[in-house]
Amino acid sequence: MVEANAYTQSFSLSFLAIALILAGYFLRGFFVGKKLKDSEEKARRLLESASKQAEIGKKDLDLQGKDLAIKLRQDFERETKQRRDEITETEKRLLLKEENIEKRVDLLEKKEKDISARLTVLQEKEEGVVKQSQELARLVEEEKARLQKIASLSEEDAKKLLLSRLDEELLHEKATRIRASEEEIKETAEKKARLIISSAIQKCASEHTAGSTVTVVPLPSDEMKGRIIGREGRNIRALEAAAGVDIIIDDTPEAVTISGFDMFRRETARIALESLIADGRIHPGRIEEVVEKAKKELENIIREEGEKAAFDLDIHGMHPELLKFVGKLKFRTSYGQNGLAHTKEVAMLMGSIASQLGLDVKIAMRAGLLHDIGKVASQDPDEGTHAIVGGNLARKYGEREEVANAVESHHEEIESKTVYGPLVAAADAISAARPGARAETLETYVKRLENLERIANSFKGIQKSYALQAGREIRILVDPDKINDDEAIVLAREIRQKIEQEMEYPGQIKVIVLREKRAVEFAK
Repeated sequence: MVEANAYTQSFSLSFLAIALILAGYFLRGFFVGKKLKDSEEKARRLLESASKQAEIGKKDLDLQGKDLAIKLRQDFERETKQRRDEITETEKRLLLKEENIEKRVDLLEKKEKDISARLTVLQEKEEGVVKQSQELARLVEEEKARLQKIASLSEEDAKKLLLSRLDEELLHEKATRIRASEEEIKETAEKKARLIISSAIQKCASEHTAGSTVTVVPLPSDEMKGRIIGREGRNIRALEAAAGVDIIIDDTPEAVTISGFDMFRRETARIALESLIADGRIHPGRIEEVVEKAKKELENIIREEGEKAAFDLDIHGMHPELLKFVGKLKFRTSYGQNGLAHTKEVAMLMGSIASQLGLDVKIAMRAGLLHDIGKVASQDPDEGTHAIVGGNLARKYGEREEVANAVESHHEEIESKTVYGPLVAAADAISAARPGARAETLETYVKRLENLERIANSFKGIQKSYALQAGREIRILVDPDKINDDEAIVLAREIRQKIEQEMEYPGQIKVIVLREKRAVEFAK
């Protein structure tokens, strides 16, 4: 029984295993079949999608092809139209050229006919002239034969006699006419010149500023004199050294006198002194600072004076550097006559004379305004006189050649190429020669002081030199890096010797050589 149960049990287990195997086989087949169906369905869908996309792509390609074909066609039509327009334009130009050629041909034909007609007329005239010449020669021969019969002279003798009588008659008549013409021209020219000059002088109303060598500065009170002098005179000495003038403090109430032949220095000292008085701080360091500011302020005043002079004369487009030279003339005198007033007067005279002679008034007035700028230019004496220097400056800063030549030739040192040079000379003489316009004494004095400074500046190592005390003293500042103490003593002696050799002067001249070494640092 036990064996039977075991056998039964074993059989059941085997049967169960076989059943499970079969079930698994059937299930596997079922699932595999399902997967195959799903794969086929998926493949079919993919094929349909690819077919649709291919169809869509085909349609897109068809549309792109159509668009490209339309674009190419439009480009072709546009190019065709453009070429057609170009061809049409070319045809029009060719037609115009053809018409112009035909007109020129017609014109040439007309000219040819006209020339032919003129040649015919000339030939006829030439034939007439030949006939007249032949007739004249025949008459001359007859006259010669008649004269020979009458005078019983040979042909050569008769010719000499006639020519000698003719020469005598012509010489007398020519001399008479030349003399009459010269007298008439001289009389007319003198009348015309007097009329032009008198008219120009009447139209020109210019002030005469008498130049002096002193400037008076008013003070708010007499107490200010002591502050200007400073302790042991250090303030006044610093101001005199910085500005190059003499400061005279006397019994004149509430006033200080600035003395110096150079108007530029006097004006600098005046501006600086008025600024110090208004500020109240007066000491050597402050004085030097204020004098430097006054020099810059005076440069602005010079520029404004030049611009104002050009504006008053209606002169435009002049270089700023030339206007500065014109402005500097305000601080210069020539024989006591103010330089700027003289220059403006010459310019106005030039304008009036040029207008009456029918010349260019603008060129004439520019030449008159610039004729003396060489006097205020810093130049080497070897460069020439003020007229030549002025002409070179005018040429350098863009003035026309007529203006430059008139400036450099107004003292006849260079030949004038135009009429403006003699006119500048005439206007310059008119302005200077009027009664009261100039004084010889002051100019001689100023020239002596200028020569004194020139001699001092001719030595090496000189920074500045000032002629003071009406020329009785020359104060010289040297560069301490170039001149030592021993050399300063030798320099003073050499300058004294050169002054004695080259100048004539009353009394004696004191030569002072100053050497100052400063060390400046700033604490920060």
